Amino acid sequence: MRATNLTLLTDLYELTMMQGYFKNPTDEIVVFDAFYRKNPCDGGYAIACGLQQVIEYIKDLHFSYDDITYLRSLNIFDNEFLNYLAGFHFSGDIYAIPEGTVMFPREPMLKVVAPIMQAQLVETAILNILNHQSLIATKASRVCYAAQGDGIMEFGLRRAQGPDAGLYGARAAVIGGCIGTSNVLTGQMFDVPVLGTHAHSWIMSFPSEYEAFKTYASLYPDACILLVDTYDTLGSGVPNAIRVFKEMREAGIKPKRYGIRLDSGDLAYLSKKAYEMLAEAGFEDATISASSDLDEYLINSLKQQGAKINSWGVGTRLITSNDNPSFGGVYKLAAIKNAGDAEFTPKIKLSENSVKITNPGNKTIFRIYDKETGKIRADLISLVGESFPEDQDLVIFDPNEVWKKTRIKAGTFTVRELLKPVFIEGKCVYEDDATTMELRQRCQEELNTLWDETRRLVNPHEVYVDLSDGLYDMKKQLLKEMTKDK
Repeated sequence: MRATNLTLLTDLYELTMMQGYFKNPTDEIVVFDAFYRKNPCDGGYAIACGLQQVIEYIKDLHFSYDDITYLRSLNIFDNEFLNYLAGFHFSGDIYAIPEGTVMFPREPMLKVVAPIMQAQLVETAILNILNHQSLIATKASRVCYAAQGDGIMEFGLRRAQGPDAGLYGARAAVIGGCIGTSNVLTGQMFDVPVLGTHAHSWIMSFPSEYEAFKTYASLYPDACILLVDTYDTLGSGVPNAIRVFKEMREAGIKPKRYGIRLDSGDLAYLSKKAYEMLAEAGFEDATISASSDLDEYLINSLKQQGAKINSWGVGTRLITSNDNPSFGGVYKLAAIKNAGDAEFTPKIKLSENSVKITNPGNKTIFRIYDKETGKIRADLISLVGESFPEDQDLVIFDPNEVWKKTRIKAGTFTVRELLKPVFIEGKCVYEDDATTMELRQRCQEELNTLWDETRRLVNPHEVYVDLSDGLYDMKKQLLKEMTKDK
């Protein structure tokens, strides 16, 4: 049975900590940052995705009668706390990077500013949503980049890790660049194109391959893509497809889209031979579509081999991001203050692993663009309230190797703040009503702000993510204070 809302989509310790805070009352307001430490797939960037579902989750955040009954049955929570949960609502602030935006490690993709109990409760669901959808959107953008402008269809539903992963994963894949999906429910819910051909079983259910093709063409003359590898790709599949295409031409039928699909074998060799056969018969404009466990690396290799494929169906390795199946986003406390106080007290998490030392304070992100090219020069994580005038020189530096500095001359750059208000005092103020296809277009525009060196599939150039002077000084001071007795 599926839950009616996602409020209990949380780890138990979030609720036990909430009860601990409830029994030890505090009016503390906290800042939590959701961020990730390493780009997926060893790439040069990630794509922010999942904010729409986060908004829906926060709007519907409440404990139902059934939720309270279930929690009571665990014999962990007392009645006073459960009565509090029965009237629970989110009253804090949330800021986030908009969906479809390019982002990089260590910068907050979402920030929660709220009473500590509320901020604690929403951690698990926010990470669950953003981690999965950002991962698939990023993977899709890589696959589409490898295809060099050819259309990519997402069709991994049957291999996704459950219905929600298939549903929202398909949406994320479209945002990342896919032209459509085989997932009909995703098409209905998010108004994206649904695409598909037919299975081998369709061919096998007819007395002959030719009859199967002819029947399919009569049913769907405007989108006639025939699967040619059920028996013998070059010996029967392609010849029978050509026979049907000739009959359509002789009958005056002019399909909007027609061609063949290859689902097995040496795709480079078969596509080139199939193209020769199609072209000789006068069908050089036919689509040659391919599937069969594709990913960005195999597509890139097939392109290098001169494969005549111009349409790609990508399933398992996209919807599961099989070479990098988790995004690794985390949610860390960054600052705290008592209600009514003007300033936050910064908090920092130490670690033996330097990459896991967090950035403290109430922060935002500024993106620095080259004014002439529109390409990203760097991202600057700063404290809220800092500014970086475009008419003044800007000096940025590597926060780990501070002697590495770059001076960006005044007038040669533009600045954009990435974090946008989503909820203020519990009320949704986010005005981005972009459709999924509009988010896809936004994502393409965002990807165009990356240098080619950052988009390459192997050993990409790393975009600088630096700290402002104010944030760097704060972090350095906290590290000094916390390690002074060691």
